[in-house]
Amino acid sequence: MSTKRDYYEILGIQKSATLEEIKKAYRELALRYHPDRVPQEQKKEAEEKFKEISEAYAVLSDSQKRSLYDQYGHSGIDQRYAYEDIFKGADFSSVFEGLGDFGLGGGLFDEIFQDLGYDIFGSGSRGRSSRRRRGRDLQIAVAVTLEEAAVGVEKTIAVPRYEICPVCSGTGAKPGTKKSACPQCKGAGQVVVSSGFFHLSQSCPRCGGQGSVIQSPCSECRGEGRVKVTRRIKVKIPRGVDNGSHLRIRGEGESGANISGDLYVIIEVKPHPLYQRHGNDIVAQKEVSLPMAALGGETEVQTLHGKVKMKIPAGTQSGSIFRIRGKGMPDIHGRGFGDELVKVEVVIPVNLNAQQRRLMEEFARASGEDMGQAGQGFGERIKKVFK
Repeated sequence: MSTKRDYYEILGIQKSATLEEIKKAYRELALRYHPDRVPQEQKKEAEEKFKEISEAYAVLSDSQKRSLYDQYGHSGIDQRYAYEDIFKGADFSSVFEGLGDFGLGGGLFDEIFQDLGYDIFGSGSRGRSSRRRRGRDLQIAVAVTLEEAAVGVEKTIAVPRYEICPVCSGTGAKPGTKKSACPQCKGAGQVVVSSGFFHLSQSCPRCGGQGSVIQSPCSECRGEGRVKVTRRIKVKIPRGVDNGSHLRIRGEGESGANISGDLYVIIEVKPHPLYQRHGNDIVAQKEVSLPMAALGGETEVQTLHGKVKMKIPAGTQSGSIFRIRGKGMPDIHGRGFGDELVKVEVVIPVNLNAQQRRLMEEFARASGEDMGQAGQGFGERIKKVFK
């Protein structure tokens, strides 16, 4: 009996998954578990995981193979799609490439490996230097108040990042000198590792896929071709943003050989002393006096958009919630405003003067209260009346 895991389970999808869902699941897992993206101590585990998800995708993305698998399980799949044999003895320290022989070249696989900085089946003879090498994306958190989130705000943030060295223009070589062809790959930028009939094309370990080496490094960047600087960038934060909202600023990430990465701004909305946010609605508390709660009236309520008058109906109980429409947070997609929900708290008087006490006692007697209850404070008895 096969000890292999179920392909659908490996990709974390249902058996009814569409091809697009299969592709999406594979892309996320392939980028997460590629050995070049994990720490050294996790590479071996990542290699096995990567082989497993690649095999699952190779079968489930092909309608014929998927049909056989659904009917007969692993036994219905030809042995040539078994990746533990295909990759046996291969060097996974840098790359998983050359998948075209097994129906995996082109399309999604090309996109994924290009995202990782690899060339499938040696499709470019000049190696990495011939491809669009993109700079790394950056992420930074920006804190705003609830009031700022309600109206939108512009913030200036400091972004530390690597940029092209201004002295050598990114070549890494001392001005006036040139790079020389890599002696290991002869300028190709790639070397080929063979395992039987299966060939893996990987970046040259000597030159890192550049096809050239630096004899006289630039004194400013020490041969790196880039330097670390801190840039101050203005960010427009739209109104309605919530805690955890992401803003993408294209081209403000780190510089790459041909294109810069993006900057992702993560919004952190600070806690507010008066309001709690629930979606586009905000919740506030308002204290009202005992007479107003009993007789009704009008009170002033603070909102994010200024003060408004709110009616208190006669007989309002402590804990009642009233809705002030359109006074909440604006919808980030421009679909109007949320509401402000006001929770009323009836304040029981503590220090009564003689007249107030007399009137309250008369009220208590008219309500059937026994004024002679021992051990119970007047305030507690009044509270009982309004429960």
